[in-house]
Formats: sequence, structure tokens, C-alpha cells
Amino acid sequence: MATPESNFSGNIERDFYIPTYILSEDASQNDDVRLSDVPTCPVLVFINSKSGGQLGGDLLHTYRSLLNKYQVFDLGEETPDSVLRRLYLNLEKLKSNGHEFATKLEERLRIIVAGGDGTAGWLLGVVSDLKLSQPPPIATVPLGTGNNLPFAFGWGKKNPGTDQNSVISFLKSVMDAKEMKIDSWHILMRMRAPQEGACDPIAPLELPHSLHAFHRLSSSDDLNVEGCHTFRGGFWNYFSMGMDAQVSYAFHSERKMHPEKFKNQLVNQSTYARLGCTQGWFCASLFHPSSRNIAQLAKVKIMKKHGEWKDLDIPHSIRSIVCLNLPSFSGGLNPWGTPNSNKRRDRDLTPPFVDDGLIEVVGFRDAWHGMVLLAPNGHGTRLAQAHRIRFEFHKGAADHTFMRIDGEPWKQPLPVDDDTVVVEIAHLGQVTMLATHDCRSKSVHDPSSHAHHDGDDGDSDGEEDSVVEEQRKFGAADTFKIPDEVDIAHLS
Repeated sequence: MATPESNFSGNIERDFYIPTYILSEDASQNDDVRLSDVPTCPVLVFINSKSGGQLGGDLLHTYRSLLNKYQVFDLGEETPDSVLRRLYLNLEKLKSNGHEFATKLEERLRIIVAGGDGTAGWLLGVVSDLKLSQPPPIATVPLGTGNNLPFAFGWGKKNPGTDQNSVISFLKSVMDAKEMKIDSWHILMRMRAPQEGACDPIAPLELPHSLHAFHRLSSSDDLNVEGCHTFRGGFWNYFSMGMDAQVSYAFHSERKMHPEKFKNQLVNQSTYARLGCTQGWFCASLFHPSSRNIAQLAKVKIMKKHGEWKDLDIPHSIRSIVCLNLPSFSGGLNPWGTPNSNKRRDRDLTPPFVDDGLIEVVGFRDAWHGMVLLAPNGHGTRLAQAHRIRFEFHKGAADHTFMRIDGEPWKQPLPVDDDTVVVEIAHLGQVTMLATHDCRSKSVHDPSSHAHHDGDDGDSDGEEDSVVEEQRKFGAADTFKIPDEVDIAHLS
């Protein structure tokens, strides 16, 4: 597909600037730059200044020097939900007074978020929860250690330049980008309150605010069940369980305890590899009992047709399972690949579209199996595609397992009595991303995506083992919730 001709005028103010009075009802129109025309591509910029070492702070300074400093936000100082709530309430007030400038600006508004996948997911969750009538599309700047979201939509995975020329180039790309829907996934975990011990998720020292799962439900939540501990949240890219999450947990725990040892990317990679060996991910069959196999830990069910749960047969060799939404995992790898025409016909498999309401379920035996992803057309063991998936953990197999969502791992205690821990993932909704025109993510509604997939019959010879209203909230963290006193009926 040819890239359309750019609308970039070369005038930053005319193209991207948002006047201060638009951002806050307390600002006077007389105290700001008066624009005769609505900017072509007005942008709100959110930056995690702590991401990427010094890069986050440098990027914040550059954006504020180019744009109105009040349209560029440091996420360490103000949460995105408070910013967006204030902006949209002010836009509604201006529009109700016949302010045509505000109406057009809202139609053209785009968001830029710079940080790791956790930061990007935080922004996506807030926009999803606000349920705006015209939700702004979102571009992600790769600024963390995990940059799967930016990579999936064509923004790269390397930290960007922070000088003015680099920022202007990125702004131009945002103006020229296409819009693409992306599925979101609700996750719920419930267990009977144990007679002894606890089943609360154990993160590496603390749960970051960007981690959507898990957050304990309040007693007033519709999904709460008396006598049970219930957690909920959501994700955009992947949920994984097993050995890969265990290695990630060990890495994050060590980095939290000794941050001074993790300032070099090469050192980080070597540390991760060392932990992979000590945790048994490379030699799982030698160092870990069968209880670590997914099939021994949990009974898994999937729903491909609405209302029909079916048992999922998982080979006993599988020690890690990934439920994947985007074609980017662990630094840009694609575990699902593209099934050839025979696999599509015989096993009812489809290419991995990001907006088809299906999540791809892939298994891995060990780290050596994972390395097949580095080969052309390499992929893991394709297990299923589903609208919903449920894991049921029973007493006996192990006292804990490890889980990970969009790069954030935790240790999950399992039942110590005769009760069951249930984790259920279900399709929730969609949000709009900004993507480059040659990005790897594909839409089920884009004819060119089908042409691309239909023409790609390559497949590796690797092993091929045989939402309801009460889920209306994407995130459970307090930062995602709109205060009861705010009337949002006019925003829906």
C-alpha cells in the first residue's frame, strides 16, 4: 500500500498546537495563542519521564519546547484519567456554548504516549473506560524495556531520538498514520477465601499502577461473590503462564532489589539468560517435575462459539502457555505466525488479526522450543483461537505458579484446600490505535490484510500438537474510575 501524501505544513503551531483555554476551563482565551484555524493534528502528549533512563526526561523537555507546555504531561505528576476527564468536560462546556473550534479540535485530536508497554496499556485502559463518543486514537513511543505495543503498530522497538528533529519527525508520522482498532481482554480471577494462607497475587516487591491485573474487587462490585476473593483487570497484548513467567518474575524481582545492576541493556539480557538457566527454562525436563507442566497445573476450557465451552487438550510437554492478542511477544517475536491453507482448513485456524475478537493460544516446551521463533515462519505449538478461555486450578499439583500480563509478572498461590482457583479471559471491547501504513498488525476489515495473509502460505515444519455489562470496566485500579459525582452521561 502506498503511503498517502503528508499533510505536514512545517508549522508546528498550525499543525499540532492546542491552546491552553481548551485544556482547562480556568484559562482565559485572551491569555493564550489565538489560532485562526483548527490545527490539522492536535495532540495530547503523555510521557513517563522515568522510562528509558534519562531519555524520558529529555523527551519531555523537547516536546514542551516545541508545543504548548500545557498539552504535554509527565505521568509522574498527573494521571491520564484526570487530564482526559478535565479536557473532555471542558470541551463539552465549550461546545454547548457554540464553540466550533472545540468541536473540530475534538474530531481531530490524537494522543501520543511515551513509555514502556505498561505505560501504554495504562493510557489505553483509561481511554477505554471513559467511553467517549469520539475516543482519540493513540500512538505509542517505544521508551521502555518492553516495547511490544509500539513494534506491533510500526513505531519500532528502539528508544527514539529526543532532539527536536527526531520529535518533529515522529509528529509528522503521527499526522500521516492510519487508524486501526485493537481488541481488549477482560481477565477475572476468583477463589474461595482459603482457610489458611492467601491466594493474593505476589508481584516483585510492589504492583505498579500500570498493571491492570490483578486488583481486588470492592464488596460493592457486581462481580464480587461473598466468601470469595475476586480480582479483575485487563490486557491488550498477552497473558502468559508457566516457565516463561517464572523467569520473568525472577528477573523483575532481582532488578527491583538491585536496580543499580540493571542500567545496561547487554547486562540485562545476560542476566535474563542466566536466570533462564537457573530456573530450568532451558532444561525444564531435567530440573522440574511434571507438576510444572500446564496440563498438570490446570484444566483449560475455551469458547470459540458463543455459549459453547470445550475442553482444550494441552500436550503434557507444554510448560508455558501464551494467550496472545498482538503479533509481538518478547521483543517482537510472533508465536502464532501465519498458518498455511492446509492448517486453516483442517484445524479451523485463521491469521492473527488484532480486531477479530479472537485470542491466539500458543504453547512452548522450553526455551529451546521458543528459539524456533527466530527462524523464518517459525511458531510455537498452536493450541487454539477463542473468544474466551478459562483456567481451573485444583489442589495438589503445585502450591503456586507464575503468570505475566504485558510484561508484568507475578507469583500466584494455588489452592491449599479442596477449592478451585479460576482465571477467565474474555473479549471486552476495542480501542483505536494509530499505526504506520506498513505495520505488522493486520485488521480483519482491511482487504489488503487478507491479500497479504492469503499470499503467505509459508509455515514451519515445527511440531503441531494436536462480555457482559458487569465487565464494562476495563481496569480495576482506582485511577481508572470516574468519581460518582461526575455526570458522564453526555460523554457516552
